[in-house]
Amino acid sequence: MKAQETLQQSKHLRPIGHIGAGEKIGFGLGDFACNLIYASLSTYLLFFYTNVFGISAGAASLLFLVVRFIDAFSDPIIGFFVDKSNTKYGKYRPFLLYGAVPFAVLAVLCFTVPGFGGTGKLIYAYITYIMLSVCYTFVNVPYGSLTAAMTNDQQESVSLTTYRTFLAMLAK
Repeated sequence: MKAQETLQQSKHLRPIGHIGAGEKIGFGLGDFACNLIYASLSTYLLFFYTNVFGISAGAASLLFLVVRFIDAFSDPIIGFFVDKSNTKYGKYRPFLLYGAVPFAVLAVLCFTVPGFGGTGKLIYAYITYIMLSVCYTFVNVPYGSLTAAMTNDQQESVSLTTYRTFLAMLAK
């Protein structure tokens, strides 16, 4: 049964030869952009929340811990939905199209100081940061899966991943 399934799936893979350097760089730049925002958040958000936003270091640390726990559950759930999706626009494209704008908006909102009191600011920080983290997953999980959809040639897949990883690391 499993061998038949694999044979069926391999019939749907389009054989792809050489992928040009321009396409590989373009693919890597997508992850560069995503990681540029994520790296900014990772390095500056704690400082922003404590020194600009005005919440305590303990409250901000707890916020980061809660978001990581939520990630532990949201990542596989979103991965499941990505794996099961099949639209007329493709398997991954809708996630990238409909997740990019909310991701960018939420990145700006995370660095916006509302005119709320202490508890209101903390609630605002939780909502915006949790939503941003879920949006990041919503975009990044399907983006990472694109390599397998772009080629079924193992060497090209490794090359694409190398470009993607190299450019992603430049953003950090």
